[in-house]
Amino acid sequence: METERKMAVCPVCFRHCRIPEGSVGFCGGRTAEGGQTKAFNYGKITGLALDPIEKKPLARFHPGSWILSVGSFGCNLRCPFCQNHDISWGAEAARYAEAAEEWSPEELVEAAERTRNRGNIGIAFTYNEPLIGYEFVRDTARLAKDHGLVTVLVTNGTAELPILRELAPYIDAMNIDLKGFTDRYYRKVLGGDRAQVMDFITEAVKCAHVELTTLIVPGENDTEEEMRELAAWVAGLRNPDGESVPLHISRFFPRFHMTDRGPTPVRTVYRLAQTAEEYLPYVYPGNV
Repeated sequence: METERKMAVCPVCFRHCRIPEGSVGFCGGRTAEGGQTKAFNYGKITGLALDPIEKKPLARFHPGSWILSVGSFGCNLRCPFCQNHDISWGAEAARYAEAAEEWSPEELVEAAERTRNRGNIGIAFTYNEPLIGYEFVRDTARLAKDHGLVTVLVTNGTAELPILRELAPYIDAMNIDLKGFTDRYYRKVLGGDRAQVMDFITEAVKCAHVELTTLIVPGENDTEEEMRELAAWVAGLRNPDGESVPLHISRFFPRFHMTDRGPTPVRTVYRLAQTAEEYLPYVYPGNV
């Protein structure tokens, strides 16, 4: 019973990890203190770069501009092909966690202000999964808005709606991964929950400009039938300005734990983009 009282239940995603006092949850970015969970990775920065907005990717939000991109460590999914696995999960991520620099929201906003003369319009929370450290995103984005900076969230969308609602007043745009359109793929390959992501997207489009990204993995989510179902669902969404939600269809390259297949054929990416265009006006092939 004493052990039970010391457990804290994390509210962020479908896992609802029961975290013992002083330990970290599945994502590696949240801990328990005083019977509550909090961001273990709060302000711990592993990556900082001035990127083109199109790299997020965002095609229809301030095109041609630049944005200060910041990342921490940890993730609540286990994508075997993760391009940022060194900061997201595994042994390397644990080492990055130890070496991360600590920044306050004020310091990060000051850095964004200093890069305005280089075309920077704001701050993007990206690289690892920012929602597992939503408290730092919230505090920094709120301060950034006070300074007239734009805020962007690049996320897998695996979070409960109260987390989204807490962030929504301070986020201008999001790119959300809709990694596939079958429960099997989300559960077996990614360790995720498709229904939670779809619910997150449905609410996100009501409060921010949203664009979606689907990485096409050979043999997993590369059929025209699945793309038709995905695109038809996206066609029912509208951004706050009434525009259709853009869809980025990206090419897979073997990496990390998924090196058992080659890159997605370029013709497959274009074929699936054409399929999506049957339903959507804004479709962007990527990594081709």
